[in-house]
Amino acid sequence: MLLSTEDCLDDLRCPVSKSTLERDGDFLVCTDQSGNPQHRYPVVDNKPVLINFDQSVVDRDTVIALDAASQVERTSYSGLSRFVKRLLSPEHKVTQQNVSKLKNMLTAQQEPARLLVIGGGSVGRALGPLYEDEQIHVYSFDIYASPSVQFVADAHEMPLADDFFDAVIVQAVLEHVLHPEQVVAEIWRVLKPDGLVYAETPFMQHVHEGAYDFTRFTDSGHRYLFRRFDLIDSGVCGGPGMQLMWAADYFARSLFRSRIAGKLAKLAFSWAQYLDRLIPNDYAIDAASGVFFLGKKSTETMSPSEVITYYKGVT
Repeated sequence: MLLSTEDCLDDLRCPVSKSTLERDGDFLVCTDQSGNPQHRYPVVDNKPVLINFDQSVVDRDTVIALDAASQVERTSYSGLSRFVKRLLSPEHKVTQQNVSKLKNMLTAQQEPARLLVIGGGSVGRALGPLYEDEQIHVYSFDIYASPSVQFVADAHEMPLADDFFDAVIVQAVLEHVLHPEQVVAEIWRVLKPDGLVYAETPFMQHVHEGAYDFTRFTDSGHRYLFRRFDLIDSGVCGGPGMQLMWAADYFARSLFRSRIAGKLAKLAFSWAQYLDRLIPNDYAIDAASGVFFLGKKSTETMSPSEVITYYKGVT
């Protein structure tokens, strides 16, 4: 169940000092020990914008001018375009299974679980059941405002208290942050002891969201990124067939200097992704479109030598 912004206000913190916030007109303010205002954050259309702009890729004046709307064009689909979108991007069974596993672990608790969705500007793939369950209290933020977030923030400095959440989901986000290790450290910080994290991140995908796309991870690199977490499961969430479809799109787009040519090529090669179910994980892992990690917050850290032993591909 997605909480309202009002339900979340008392749980929000200054992203810099992590101290509590107070309402002051159209701003949220944190104060120093003497009660003097230390940092002020605007509230835009009832959404607190809790970003340390000095350390963020987004510009304060632009965010305010756009009413915190997305600075990247986000297409809405309906009719025929929606049908084509579903054909090109069907639900991933691996993601559905992982989300179901996470949901079962959260609802097994006696108290309602607190779930944080990073990059929740739109409800992510297969995450619907988590939002529908009243025993799961969903907190969500993104770098832009939308109906599915309660506040706007930068994942490098989350405006949230330590040891607060039972689980964190970061799906198709870590490629869009400048410092993934810092974001994962923040995830570790806001999770309760033994809290859960579920991440999906591209490996062999082409650039999307233009200037706001920075990083890719192999499965081993992804595992080491989450080295302060115990492994529950990991593997491929988009296989070589999906990668082939992406490659066809960007090859045609580049060759013909046309986005339309790319989309036609992607449609022509859409069949390839359906063959991924025939490819064993150990063969798919080194040519995957994307990888996932499901883990639990730990007090121990994976060593560099352990990540070599972890490798799952066919040698």
